[in-house]
Amino acid sequence: MKKVGVAILGLGVVGGGAYKILTERREFFRATQGVDIEVTCVLERDPERVRSLGVKSEIVASNVFEVISNPDVNIVVECIGGVADAKGYVFDALNAGKIVVTSNKELICKYAQDLQRAAKRTNAGIYYEASCVGGVPIVRTLLDGVQSNRISSIQGIINGTTNYILTRMTKDGMTYEDALAEARKLGFAEADPSADVEGFDAAYKLSILSSLAFHTRVPFSKVFREGITGISGEDVEYGRGLGYTLKLLAIGKDTERGIEARVHPAFVKNTHPLANVDGSLNAVYLTGDAVGDLMLCGEGAGALPTGSAVVSDVIFAATHEGNRYLAFKSTAKAESDVRFVSDFESAYYFRLTLADRAGALSKLTTLLAKNNISIVDLVQRPSAADSATVVLVTHTTHEVSVKNAVARINTAGIAKVGSVIRVLS
Repeated sequence: MKKVGVAILGLGVVGGGAYKILTERREFFRATQGVDIEVTCVLERDPERVRSLGVKSEIVASNVFEVISNPDVNIVVECIGGVADAKGYVFDALNAGKIVVTSNKELICKYAQDLQRAAKRTNAGIYYEASCVGGVPIVRTLLDGVQSNRISSIQGIINGTTNYILTRMTKDGMTYEDALAEARKLGFAEADPSADVEGFDAAYKLSILSSLAFHTRVPFSKVFREGITGISGEDVEYGRGLGYTLKLLAIGKDTERGIEARVHPAFVKNTHPLANVDGSLNAVYLTGDAVGDLMLCGEGAGALPTGSAVVSDVIFAATHEGNRYLAFKSTAKAESDVRFVSDFESAYYFRLTLADRAGALSKLTTLLAKNNISIVDLVQRPSAADSATVVLVTHTTHEVSVKNAVARINTAGIAKVGSVIRVLS
């Protein structure tokens, strides 16, 4: 039986989960996959993590050189995160001819092209299922499951922290601040949550997934990004009243006008499958020309779910003789002939404070119409003696049209725009 040695760099949440699965299920993999996978080396600076996982002291390396020079190591699993140390470690492993499995979304998003070149030079491999959407096998689905399709869109909830916060705000009426504090307490949010709540995490993942879905490089710089820090409970409640649920969505589309990639809060009709993906769950909704619509849903983070994705790549690499490389050009920038859409189309939710005087609403609707914006739903409620709150949802229109309309409304003296949120259409 083929024997494969694995080294794990970093025994944090993901690395610890991968170690646990690989060691506890070694006999299961021997029986079901026909390969003997052994963790032969680990690199971890925190001795308490090593002890808590029961790692034998003789396989603990003191530096990365010991890992890479170890002839018993065939696959290096990188679970350190970030790029400061991880980038150098991964390149060193690839240059030594080791197969690399990584959960590092930022590293793959920013340096996939360089990593692939390094892997090709030494006939090594680079695998990254765990970099996107935790335990949900979306990377393998795009590479192996729907390759007979032209994927026209990929839409998803791909950050568990923001989904938990928005779920608590929607289901339980919590404020953003209280929901974030609870997410921190439960371990869903970091002490500095900006990577999640400002949309960076989701944008890294969307860059990777859009590139795979559309078979061309979609750089992080081409991903429109807007976080959830400006979301108010008032808007969540108005949306609920109109039959919508608020989510942080990652949306990629391959259209006749070009590719669009965007991460932002969006209202989703309660009848849409993504509206019911709650808590820390993640989901990706694909549309292909042959298969139609598909949705994959599951835990987007955590030791065992993400560890499961890491181990799936280890098993794939261990049971396949050749290594896979991307068929399209993976370059630092987008290909020159690829067009990207910044003036994307969407429906929109507006909340405005309208002057409570005759003709104000008529002037508002006229101003919107001049910017090619028409209204689907409108709710008006008194908010003060001389003003009213107006909430409206538009038909599909252009992003530029909405920005122009907001600027005109705020200077026309009839209303003040409180918030604008896109609506999944």
